[in-house]
This record gives sequence, structure tokens and C-alpha cells, in this order.
Amino acid sequence: MTAPSMAARPSPVPVFLYRWTLYVRTWRGTVFSSFLLPVLFLVGMGVSVGSYVDANGTLGVSYVDYIAPALLASTVFQIGVSEASWPVLGGFQWVRTYYAMGATPLRPRDMVGGELLFIGLRAAASAVGFGIVMALFGAVHGWTGLALLPVAVLLAVASAAPVLAYSATITTDNMFSILFRFGVIPMTLLAGVFFPVEQLPSAVRWLAYLTPLWHGVELSRAASMDTATAAPWMLHVGYLAAWLVVGYLLAARRFTRKLMD
Repeated sequence: MTAPSMAARPSPVPVFLYRWTLYVRTWRGTVFSSFLLPVLFLVGMGVSVGSYVDANGTLGVSYVDYIAPALLASTVFQIGVSEASWPVLGGFQWVRTYYAMGATPLRPRDMVGGELLFIGLRAAASAVGFGIVMALFGAVHGWTGLALLPVAVLLAVASAAPVLAYSATITTDNMFSILFRFGVIPMTLLAGVFFPVEQLPSAVRWLAYLTPLWHGVELSRAASMDTATAAPWMLHVGYLAAWLVVGYLLAARRFTRKLMD
């Protein structure tokens, strides 16, 4: 099917293919941040620092087992946020790609859907690579480890959806410093990636529970270690699905308003 015939039918697929075409030309620039850096972090934190943590035996499991699935979750979370930030702002403010798409039968919700499809694929590719490394480290225990892939995709798109709405609202990339300084970085540090959230003060602990990353970390650990989650796994999945649905609706609305400006 040719590109024009695909575009004649409103669908997220042409937007996804557009993002994919751009990515295959620049993927080498993402290898370090989305794969090699987390692996190096796993070696540095999980093995070296982990030896001191394991000596105390406070976690009940090896630190490599504890931190590896959390680093996977943190990696795809950051991929989702990053892919939904500068590329989307650029599509409105600098390259104005979305305005060109708006001149076709594509609808704002198709643009949002295409972006989420691409982000899901990016997260899946990173999760597969990181999962292989986890297996080599012996941090995947049983066939439940296969669930790491859908968990990673769900976490990435759930985190990206509201950021798509945010990126369609702002007019300068200076606003991303607020997002990362007061959102992404604190969430990464406090959502149970490196230590149990039970060690946090109660007020901060409840803030951690509200973050999508904590739910992704819980699901990832349960998948790789074949253990139960802090709450029933369906609640974690439902919470992330709610972030995805609400974020999608907000993003579609913001894309519509932006294209009408």
C-alpha cells in the first residue's frame, strides 16, 4: 500500500511510520542513553554497590535482582517522556510537521496514537535488549520474565501520554527543565528504583505511590523475580492504563487546539 493511499484513511499508522523512518536514520544516537548507560549503571550499582547491600542482607534478595528490573522500568519511563517532549514540541514550533499532517485526512487523535505506537516500539526494543542483559546476570527467574516486555510498553506509553499533552501546550523547550527537574528526576529517585519506598517518610511514600513509575517498578520486579506485587497486579495495570487513557484524551484535545491556533 502506498503512502498516499494510507494517508487517505485516517489512522495512526502513517504517523508511526514517519517517526520510525526518522528513527532508523538516527538510532545510533540513542544506543548509549537507552541501552548502554542502563547496563553500565546495572554493573556499577548492582554489582559493586550491591556487594555492600548484600552483606547486610536487608533486602532478602540480591541487589542485582532487586535493581535490574527497576532500572529497566526507569529506562523505558525516561524513553517515553523524552520521545514525547522535544520531538513533539519541534513538530509544532520548529519543523511544524503536525500542521502539514493537519492538511491531510489525519486527525489529531491519529497523530497522538501514532506517537504512542512509536514510543511503545522504542520501549519494547530497549526492554528486549535490557532483558537479555538481565538474563545474563541471572536476574530473570522463570518464564514470568516474559511479562517484562508488555509491562515496559505499558509504562512507557502511560508515562508519555500526558507529556504529549504538555508538549503541545508549551511554546519553548525551557519548560522541559521544569518537567525533568520536578517530575522525572524526583520520580526516578523516590519511586522505589534504588531502595524500598517503605524507607521514605509516610507523606513522601504516598507521593511515590501516585507515580506511574512505582507501579511499573512493582510489576517489573514481580515479573523478573516471580513474586507478588505490593498490591494486586491488576490494580497496578489498571492505574497505568488510567494514565494512558486520560493522557491520550488530554493530548488529543491539546493537539486539536494547537492545530487551530
